[in-house]
Amino acid sequence: MANAKDLEREAESLPLEERVALADSILRTLNRPDPVMDERWLTVAKRRLEELRSGRVQAVDGDEVFSKANERLHR
Repeated sequence: MANAKDLEREAESLPLEERVALADSILRTLNRPDPVMDERWLTVAKRRLEELRSGRVQAVDGDEVFSKANERLHR
């Protein structure tokens, strides 16, 4: 049986799409999907997308968000 380092080296040689699928598969074993929670998040995501598309809310650049969060953490 291969150890974790051997598996890691083998995984690194896979194409990007296969590595993403493998990582997702492994993460799912750590945090099992919850269909009820998934449905709730989907509802929130759809509402937020509609708010953006309609202009009711404005998107904020990610760099700006992280910069403000960093400032607050270091006060």
